[in-house]
Amino acid sequence: MKRRSLLGAAAMAALAAGVLPHATFAQDQPQYTIALVPGLTTDAFYITMQRGAQAAADALGVELVFQGAADFNPVTQVPVLDAVIARGPDAILIAPTDKTQLVEPLRRAHDAGIPVITVDTFIGTGVYQTGSGDADFPLSYIASDNVLGGRMAARALAEAIGGEGQVYVSNVNPGISTTDQREEGFKAEMAENFPNVEVLETQFNENDANNAASQLQAVFARNPNLKGVFGANLFSALGAANGVQQAGQTGNVRVIAFDAPTSIVDNINTGLVDVAIAQHPAEIGYYGVVSAYAHLTGQSIPTAIGTGFTVINKDNVSDPEVAKFIYSD
Repeated sequence: MKRRSLLGAAAMAALAAGVLPHATFAQDQPQYTIALVPGLTTDAFYITMQRGAQAAADALGVELVFQGAADFNPVTQVPVLDAVIARGPDAILIAPTDKTQLVEPLRRAHDAGIPVITVDTFIGTGVYQTGSGDADFPLSYIASDNVLGGRMAARALAEAIGGEGQVYVSNVNPGISTTDQREEGFKAEMAENFPNVEVLETQFNENDANNAASQLQAVFARNPNLKGVFGANLFSALGAANGVQQAGQTGNVRVIAFDAPTSIVDNINTGLVDVAIAQHPAEIGYYGVVSAYAHLTGQSIPTAIGTGFTVINKDNVSDPEVAKFIYSD
């Protein structure tokens, strides 16, 4: 990505290798408490992230606290964050639900002397430790390269529709860092490399699959030559797929999904979804805890760490090396 430097797998492995040997001596070290505040607690993505974080916590001999809200919303996340700050953990890992509205709440943690690392989503621009701006105080941002993920989705959809036709993005709400970037990458890829694909106006569904389904049918009614849709997150994709089915257009309107819980995989098997772009949330959680521990034990950490993607389709969904990246709740 142009807006931040992302490390490859080798660099992340080196970071882990530099920290994990200390786990053998965890009983001789102070026991740290690291809090993980997810975007929401009920999503398989964040549950999988928790598992990765817990694996690192177990290896390092630290306590992991997992505390979040039941929906992806700054209004419900901020009180949870305030409660976590009041507990005084040694570090906070958080997936901010808004890149602007979470700046001041997270500054309260920073001002209280609690190191902050953002995972999956970011605040401000996601470029930290620059010495400028109101939102550069987190130590690191650990996530997938969401612009690249959006570009991958665009290429997959363009291939599925033969490189021409009308498509649109089903998105959540403006102001969410990850889904904003996925849409940005999708549109940029289409504009640069697929001139015969027309990208229609983005539909924002407020993270409601029913809204996404209704919007798909409305877009199709206005544009009967609609060929495809990119669901920028789980509920957008599930809803769009349901809308395609309800419109009787399965196989005619192609669906590309971002994220890969079992529900999306089921839709791949039935043909409702063509491709899912799977992130690696367990890696995000794992390297979040490793990075927090490294900082707490006096080691320097990168300001940005990137994790990978796996493209899942009907041809490879049963491959164990691919299936291991399906999110599990």
